Amino acid sequence: MATSSGSIAAVIERLRSALPREAVITDPARLATYDCDGLLVHRVTPAVVVLASDAEQVRLAVRACAEAGVPFVARGSGTGLSGGALPLADGVLIVMSGFREIKEISRADQRAVVDPGVINLSVTQASSPEGYYFAPDPSSQQICTIGGNVAENSGGAHCLKYGFTSNHVLSAEVVMPDGSQVTLGQRAPDAPGYDLLGAFVGSEGTLGVATEVTVKLLRSAESVQTFLAGFESTDAAGAATSAIIAAGIVPAAIEMMDALAIEAAEAAVACNYPDGAGAVLVVELDGPTAEVEAESAAAQRMCREAGAFEIRLAADAEERMAIWRGRKSAFAAVGRISPDYIVQDGVIPRTKLSQVLGQMGELAADKGVRVANVFHAGDGNLHPLVLFDGSVPGESERAEEVSGAILDLCLEHGGSITGEHGVGFDKAKHMPKMFTEVDLDTMQRVRCAFDPHGLSNPGKIYPTPRLCGEVPRKRSANDPNPYEGKAEIF
Repeated sequence: MATSSGSIAAVIERLRSALPREAVITDPARLATYDCDGLLVHRVTPAVVVLASDAEQVRLAVRACAEAGVPFVARGSGTGLSGGALPLADGVLIVMSGFREIKEISRADQRAVVDPGVINLSVTQASSPEGYYFAPDPSSQQICTIGGNVAENSGGAHCLKYGFTSNHVLSAEVVMPDGSQVTLGQRAPDAPGYDLLGAFVGSEGTLGVATEVTVKLLRSAESVQTFLAGFESTDAAGAATSAIIAAGIVPAAIEMMDALAIEAAEAAVACNYPDGAGAVLVVELDGPTAEVEAESAAAQRMCREAGAFEIRLAADAEERMAIWRGRKSAFAAVGRISPDYIVQDGVIPRTKLSQVLGQMGELAADKGVRVANVFHAGDGNLHPLVLFDGSVPGESERAEEVSGAILDLCLEHGGSITGEHGVGFDKAKHMPKMFTEVDLDTMQRVRCAFDPHGLSNPGKIYPTPRLCGEVPRKRSANDPNPYEGKAEIF
């Protein structure tokens, strides 16, 4: 974790003099409530918390940090699962969750302008009376914020058809790490020049802090059909998934849960999934009514041909919600069957699903832990949950080993170490497995252009120490930059 050479005491004094008293937290007991995000295994109590309620307060906090050389981290609802919003012991944590006004819903332009602390689901709720919705839908959409979605380039069940957050952001007002303010992108598409907005979305808070976001809204579909298919095994469910995609059908979502994930969901929300299922698929199709009916019938037939022993087609919105209830609750539900668990995130080619799931099972058995699988089968985005009991000596270490080995499996099969949860603090050590030193240096140069002193969320994404304001290292011999060491002096 990077540390600051600046004076946190001076920053706290300045924040107290400029912000409302209740917006600056230094009480140790209250600070402790912000010591982690959704990844509980890593905890750091921040030196001070700022509860920002508008852009000016964010600018003031960032400017104070920049002038004192103190690092800062921005955080929304704290639902991230890779330690991306893990605080710094000698830094400022800027909490954006109270910064949540929906400023504009434009039916004519199919746009919404929102504060970064606006809850993801609130955008859809606000625009649905106009016949529109916001497509990216992380499982945490009832609590996660748009600013966090932008930082992590979040996905969700319906990203198979509609893409990730980056496909739905038109512009962002950003407080840069020096406290200045810029606007990246524009309300209309296809701005000339470099795609700086594209670089910012998914940068995990390392390039600055979004204080306003303009997002696209999609027209609500004329028709939606959702069905649940029960299979004896994940292999059969995977075969059905491949058949549907290979037939040219692009469902809005294809989600898979294995037997252990189903057990957890049943314990938590009594979702009443098919008895004895070794795996279930939740398949949703949307679009023009005639197209949806034809594709749904074809997808159901393919599921039966792949071995589905039960299929339930939702007759109305209530039954559709009942089908989704088990899937949407699955992550939290695992707490019903295990005192502790790690939510991992990796991506593989969809055709490798059967092989990788089998190898994951072997890994878990070898280490004496259990792995529950609930994931976006349509695009190969895995979310294995490694279950363990932290009170049993050695079990948490074995779970960590399995969790890391799963990422190795993803890379071995041509995938990635993350799909939609980001790299954060937790996976930074895995980056050299996927990228060369030259790759990492090139990424760091982009970061240096935005944040030359490395104050914005340091210690995340990249293995440290690396470039910018962090302790420089010796350049690699294959550095493509002809001016050796240039990145350090940005």
